[in-house]
Amino acid sequence: MNPLFNMDLPVEERAAETIKQMTLEEKVSQLVYKSAAIERLGIPAYHWWNECLHGVARCGTATVFPQAIGLAAMFDAEFLKRVAEAISDEIRGKYNAYQSIGDNSIYKGITEYAPNINIFRDPRWGRGQETYGEDPFLTAELGIAFIRGIQGEDEKYRKADANVKHYVVHSGPDELRHEIDVKIDVKIDEKQFRETYLYAFARCIREADVACVMGAYNRVNGAPCSGSTYLLKDILRDELGFKGYVVSDSFAIDDFHLHHKITATPVESAAMAFNHGCDQNGGTTFLFLTEAVDQGLVKEEDIDISVQRLLEERIRLGMFDSAEAVPFNKISDDVVDCAEFRRLAKEAAEKSAVLLKNKEKILPLENKYKTIAVIGPNADSRDVLLGNYSGTPSKYTTLLRGMQEEAEKRGVDIIYAEGCDLYKKEYRTLCETDLIPEAVLAARRSDISVLCLGLSPVLEGEEGEEGAVQCDREHLGLPGRQAELVRAVAGEGKPVILVLCNGSPLSIPKEETLADAVLEVWYPGEEGGSAVADILFGNYNPSGRLPVTVVKSAEDLPPFESYDMKGRTYRFSEKEPMYPFGYGLSYTEFSYRPVDIPQKISVGQDIYFETVVKNTGMRSGETVVQVYIHDEEASVEVPKRQLVFFKRVMLESGEEKSVPICIRARDLAVIRKNGTCVLEPGVFDVYIGGSQPDEVSRRLTDDNIWEGKVEMTGQETEIPY
Repeated sequence: MNPLFNMDLPVEERAAETIKQMTLEEKVSQLVYKSAAIERLGIPAYHWWNECLHGVARCGTATVFPQAIGLAAMFDAEFLKRVAEAISDEIRGKYNAYQSIGDNSIYKGITEYAPNINIFRDPRWGRGQETYGEDPFLTAELGIAFIRGIQGEDEKYRKADANVKHYVVHSGPDELRHEIDVKIDVKIDEKQFRETYLYAFARCIREADVACVMGAYNRVNGAPCSGSTYLLKDILRDELGFKGYVVSDSFAIDDFHLHHKITATPVESAAMAFNHGCDQNGGTTFLFLTEAVDQGLVKEEDIDISVQRLLEERIRLGMFDSAEAVPFNKISDDVVDCAEFRRLAKEAAEKSAVLLKNKEKILPLENKYKTIAVIGPNADSRDVLLGNYSGTPSKYTTLLRGMQEEAEKRGVDIIYAEGCDLYKKEYRTLCETDLIPEAVLAARRSDISVLCLGLSPVLEGEEGEEGAVQCDREHLGLPGRQAELVRAVAGEGKPVILVLCNGSPLSIPKEETLADAVLEVWYPGEEGGSAVADILFGNYNPSGRLPVTVVKSAEDLPPFESYDMKGRTYRFSEKEPMYPFGYGLSYTEFSYRPVDIPQKISVGQDIYFETVVKNTGMRSGETVVQVYIHDEEASVEVPKRQLVFFKRVMLESGEEKSVPICIRARDLAVIRKNGTCVLEPGVFDVYIGGSQPDEVSRRLTDDNIWEGKVEMTGQETEIPY
């Protein structure tokens, strides 16, 4: 029997004995994103490139959950794991079906290029929508949950592979990603590298046993991310103990000679990436490794190591075992976009929506208004439901459709007007008409207007996406004539509700003053319209929180090209934001009271205590308990404050619950300039509430924020990063 198919042998032996039978050319054929079949050994072809950022993507029908940034706004790791488990069911269901007809083509496998755990350091980055926001702790917690949901918890087999990307300092400008460090420098010191950019990768590797790490396109401090000994060997393998496989971003190794100009030929590029720690090429340049071996640039025994990692992973996924032995082979494609998962997608959309403003508690609408104008280019748009890297839902509900369906149940009339184009500033007079007057008339005939505005995937996303107008944003306000539309509708003197669809935050200080309420719904997925209608009419109490800071304007930001964190995100910015990270309103109010929080702890000790959370308002609802700390006596510069715990809690009116809280000792450490991680004795400010303890949050929310201090005593101790 071919050892690869001998289920009685250890995984390592099955792979190693198979590799002994391979030629050099056969080994190299396994190191690209489309691994060739080796028929004489019974190894089928396999396409490693698949996507599942917020649902199975680019592979036909699938449940489309809210875009990743919306999933982050839930601040709910447990629920995100449920979402990921549903996604992995669809991954396996589709894979099993395609395997039954011998289809091994792209996007039909079980090795997924998600999650994206880069830090959303600048709101101008078009791919920020794919991330879990700007905070390293939130990103790590959600990344771990997503990975566990995708990979499953079977002791022997992986349900599917997750992949953390893009390792490691990567967040735009996207149009320069292939030549960053040529046109701009990505220089980052060791302190900031570990304090912000590496944190989530380290935790996902150590705590979630993620199968794969993807190297980024750009260079960092002169070295390409997919060909850096320091990044891929010294840190990833030696320090973090990563045991899985490393893949380059798609065709990133071509950039070595085509754009970065650090090699002269594809052979040199393949050798550099491989020798410095990349196992697999998300492209085809590694096919030159055969020539590299012939030239003495690469050792064949090193190729064996990477092939071993990849074969072992295919064994763990059950690709060479009997169908009966692999529990996930029983999953049928009947699960794809099933009613249960559509309900889950709606619940995710509800949880992800963030109520930013609610003047005089105008929301919920309930039955207070008999005629409602639904206006705006995003009102009846399918694109804004989906975001990028999405599948195709079999059913979907636009914002307009959701409002119409709920209004009909209540005997409320809806008047619809498109209002203006999504982004065009001018209209062609001979073949188009000015739509703003129609919107004004609709507002005049109605009791209240709901303006559905914002962005869409054509205005933000990945460089080179088909149909996109741009990838990154220069300005952070409403595009095209949307601001003019707001002014025109508000000029009618009727109440105005803004519903914003976007993947990166919108800075709208002028338009916000004209609105009575503002609801941020991101790209909310296939059931986004139903979820938004439930929130606006009061069937669901909004509870999402901002995973990003909404600045007042781009002028409040450092240059986009700078990767220095000074002046960025809530942790380091000195500018007052429009809306802060962690902020979000509810239709009810909550109080927070810690119990038995210690006044002193020893160096290296976690901080354990409980917090009693009470719903002090008149409606049931969820809150997100958030705990922040600040090191008063740190020997180096530290964040103004940083998130160290969060937990979503459901409470009926008047109900209170006790929430166990743990602040990990690791998150009390400081990072020195040389990159060492140190626990220092000193005093920590501790803040507990439903938002961040900044002045804007205090001004905008009715919830209280508890403040206290904890002293850490003992000897300064260096700990592993």
